[in-house]
Amino acid sequence: MTLVRTEDHGPVRHVILNRPEKRNAFNGELVTATGEALRAAAADTAVHCVVLRGAGPMFSSGMDLGSLAALAAAPENLRAFRRACIDAWNLAEEMTKPTVCAIHGACIGGALELALACDLRVVAEDAVIGMPETRIGLIPDVGGSSRLPAVVGLGRAKELIMTGKLIDGAEAERIGLANRVAAADGLDAAVSDLVDKLLACAPVAVGLAKRVMDASARPALAATLELEVTMQERCAATADFAEGAAAFREKRAPEFSGR
Repeated sequence: MTLVRTEDHGPVRHVILNRPEKRNAFNGELVTATGEALRAAAADTAVHCVVLRGAGPMFSSGMDLGSLAALAAAPENLRAFRRACIDAWNLAEEMTKPTVCAIHGACIGGALELALACDLRVVAEDAVIGMPETRIGLIPDVGGSSRLPAVVGLGRAKELIMTGKLIDGAEAERIGLANRVAAADGLDAAVSDLVDKLLACAPVAVGLAKRVMDASARPALAATLELEVTMQERCAATADFAEGAAAFREKRAPEFSGR
């Protein structure tokens, strides 16, 4: 099965996560396939806009439990796995064409970090959204800690990340995380309406304006992305992460020690 499908609708490339039997959870293969699809879309001059979607009942549940368990067992592999994610996610932000993330069902952890790397987010009102990494002894380290404050403000970002809070689509729009919210059965129409407005503008100007605004909003992005992985390595070496990962797999409340 193709892990990422693509569909062209005129000048719009739809990049579709296609691991629905695993709730589109990101393992190494899906991360690589997502990066390849985004890289191809960026390089194709016929593509003027990219829409990122998920097949099945949700956009993505985040990082694959198997991948998290492997990192708990061998935290020295953290940088290599995380580097692949960052390289793929950054493509959504760095390409000089608008990227729109269509979110339905759920968008959790690393999946939300990918959505934050996109320019715009359209969310179903009943979707579940958040970055609960601190609940298992980690931090959002694939751009979430760096990008979320610029999107929703520092105070709201701290609350979402430091409490592991999950919100719905209506709340995501209220705090500025979602550009638009729609009923679940109206999500495609809302995405199409936004894409049509993007396509009505000059594509070169849209792409260059995007790059200037991103540089202005996150001038220290490279430094904070490096700080994320440095802090994550410290988290991954703690007893709290080992306990958090075990508790998550066993579906029980963790007993953190602060060590």
